[in-house]
Amino acid sequence: MPVHLTPPQLTVLTVLAVASVAWLMFMTRLLRRIRSTGPAQAALPAPQASPVLPVLPALPCQRQSGSHLEAVELTPAEEDAFAGLVRQLSGGS
Repeated sequence: MPVHLTPPQLTVLTVLAVASVAWLMFMTRLLRRIRSTGPAQAALPAPQASPVLPVLPALPCQRQSGSHLEAVELTPAEEDAFAGLVRQLSGGS
């Protein structure tokens, strides 16, 4: 037993470690059970596969609608400053 831990502290640490392992085992079994039974609702549309990223079945689909994207026009001086910053951060001179 470590010298700097009192018996109550060591007991709490042990209980937390056992609870963490039990929670991890429970979540692993739960996720395996969900994955093996397939999707719960077949009525949901299948997510669109992105050519860059594979579809992750455990994550919900992204909303297709939403607020419009905002754009701000930069002045030539701001564009030059931004290009300089990008060169500096990418390791260029």
